[in-house]
Amino acid sequence: MPKKNSFNYFDALAHLTNYSYELAVLLNNTFSKFEPSKISEKVKAAHTIEHNADVAKHDINNRLVKEFLPPIEREDITSLAQEIDNVSDALEDVLIYIDMFNIKKIRPEAIKFTELLVSCCKSMVLMLEEFKNFKSSKKLHDIVVEINNLEEKGDALYVDSMRKLFQSSKDPIELMCWTEIFHRLEKCADACEDVADIIESTVMKNT
Repeated sequence: MPKKNSFNYFDALAHLTNYSYELAVLLNNTFSKFEPSKISEKVKAAHTIEHNADVAKHDINNRLVKEFLPPIEREDITSLAQEIDNVSDALEDVLIYIDMFNIKKIRPEAIKFTELLVSCCKSMVLMLEEFKNFKSSKKLHDIVVEINNLEEKGDALYVDSMRKLFQSSKDPIELMCWTEIFHRLEKCADACEDVADIIESTVMKNT
């Protein structure tokens, strides 16, 4: 029997996804109710969340070093922790670029993208909450598929957003800035799919 005070890696990984979801909601709220004068404080808020996520990830890794028998392979735990953290990093980066490029108006396609990212991160939270039951779960596979589908929608939205950008603007600065921002938004969806891919491969190895 496990010790009552033993560290629960499944719960810790699930907790990590809450930071990503919190950042996705912050990004979506920032875009949908955009106020250029408040972007710096939004970046600070995002950095605080991302820093807390880093602390939680390091706690998992530090405990894992001393762990005699983790519930799944060490490399799977560390890979999952890192990939979840990559989602948080990618979401924070979007806000950093909005601030750095001094964006004054948010394109409507970008708001659609942040709404999709909220859905991605919400599904990621559900996926990691269900992961502890991976040997018997009837839901986990469907959540992985849902995240893959959302990532595909993100790819389509990226193409549509870029098309509309180049149709509506001839300003080279605007084109450069928004090309980078849309790339960063797509990267967030890709990062969520990377987490789902590791979950899928880990389940296959352990069942």
